[in-house]
Amino acid sequence: MPELSTADHGVSPPRVRIPRQYNAAWDLIQRNLQAGRGNKAAFIDDQGSYTYGELAERVNRFGNVLAGLGMQQEERVMLCLLDTIDFPTAFLGCIQAGIVPIAANTLLTAADYDFMLGDSRARTLVVSEALWPAFANIVGKHKTLKNIIVSGKDAKGNLLLGELMQTSGASFEPAATTCDDFCFWLYSSGSTGTPKGTVHLHSHLIQTAELYGRAILGIRENDLVFSAAKLFFAYGLGNGLTFPMAVGATAVLMGERPTPQAVFQRLRQHQPTIFYGVPTLYAALLASPDMLKRGEIAPLRVCTSAGEALPADIGKRWTETLGVEILDGIGSTEMLHIFLSNRAGEVRYGTTGKPVPGYEVRLIGEDGNVVSQGDIGELQIKGPSAAALYWNNREKSRHTFMGDWTRSGDKYIETADGYFQYCGRSDDMLKVSGIYVSPFEVEAALMTHPDILEAAVVAHADTDELIKPKAYVVLKPGVEVTDQLSEALKIHVKEKLAPYKYPRWVEFVAELPKTATGKIQRFKLR
Repeated sequence: MPELSTADHGVSPPRVRIPRQYNAAWDLIQRNLQAGRGNKAAFIDDQGSYTYGELAERVNRFGNVLAGLGMQQEERVMLCLLDTIDFPTAFLGCIQAGIVPIAANTLLTAADYDFMLGDSRARTLVVSEALWPAFANIVGKHKTLKNIIVSGKDAKGNLLLGELMQTSGASFEPAATTCDDFCFWLYSSGSTGTPKGTVHLHSHLIQTAELYGRAILGIRENDLVFSAAKLFFAYGLGNGLTFPMAVGATAVLMGERPTPQAVFQRLRQHQPTIFYGVPTLYAALLASPDMLKRGEIAPLRVCTSAGEALPADIGKRWTETLGVEILDGIGSTEMLHIFLSNRAGEVRYGTTGKPVPGYEVRLIGEDGNVVSQGDIGELQIKGPSAAALYWNNREKSRHTFMGDWTRSGDKYIETADGYFQYCGRSDDMLKVSGIYVSPFEVEAALMTHPDILEAAVVAHADTDELIKPKAYVVLKPGVEVTDQLSEALKIHVKEKLAPYKYPRWVEFVAELPKTATGKIQRFKLR
């Protein structure tokens, strides 16, 4: 069993000591059975509740399903599953068997899945019945794909997960894996090109649970957690699976899209103690006529945000409304979860907080050297959950994973008292009149206007081919688009920021393009 300890020298960061022979799924399940939590609810999905004991049996049965299909250790299984009990069943069942699950984004196109199946050479696909249409016309192209299992009621001519589970054995011996074995993949969102298969090790899940889940969230056995971010997303995987299982808590899973209506329904019904969201969702919740009232979710003690930086105004309004802080942080697919975060009681909205214990960060300038405090630099991270590599992508692996350090592609500044302020993506930064302008800073200023629901700022060339900020704005329901409002928004930003930062153009749109995890896709607007 892993142990949290201080490192060997003085005030070095804490680290989690993991034995050489280690299986991540076996650890997460057995720690709960050995603690006597076999009859405690592990997951609650839209169909029912499942105890840790029932989960353990389901995971064992799925391991036997894979064995019956002839799957061998280190082979790969693609999972394209909605957030139901079948996701932890299949994800942990693969890992316990030493087989590598690839958790795929459920909102992609057939072309994306076609690429992933070919790139990964997955031997088995496990897919939710509702998602099958995206695969129906592509699976026959992949000679390495031998088995298709459907989660649902209609197998669509394939194998049916429920039937396979019923006829498989309830006991299973875990594979003899090590802490450094390949454990699972997550494909990056591919916002700047084809998706990259990000390969994580058996040691990584528990590292994030101990260093962020326990140390920052303070998650504990009596917590009930609900993550609007889905399990296929690195952020959601920690939120809704690793962290609660590491301490014996209970997680609520939601199969449908995280609309305000759907999220409010789960919050009111289940009364969670921890809620995980993303900035776009918090803005939508606050703008909804169904917004929660203070005390309505009495047990709620902490909320988190990631995916992109949280505008200060949204954080402040959420806390003013509910009396609960949002711990804004930044993580990545490459680092698996959050490595820079605000802390309870020390939240400073408009910043991403300070490094998570066990992680180190540095800001690197264009000359390759660490920048002076207060100057903008690219954020790089050193920590125990960094991915091993991008699958079959040597060039990008070498560019991102530089020995102990991992490049984030995010621009930050560090304040005099050690808080980190987000300045945008490296490829989103604007240089106006030779001065860096953070699109996020302009967006945050726009978001303080009462008529705005969402905003995204990108670089746009004027008639002289000089770069200036352009804003794409989504207005709140009922607000009318006028030229006067456009000019008023420009003046509003000038009053909040240095005048050269104001958007020269304001374009009103019905919605902003986003990834499935809620990040605004500024490259599409560019």
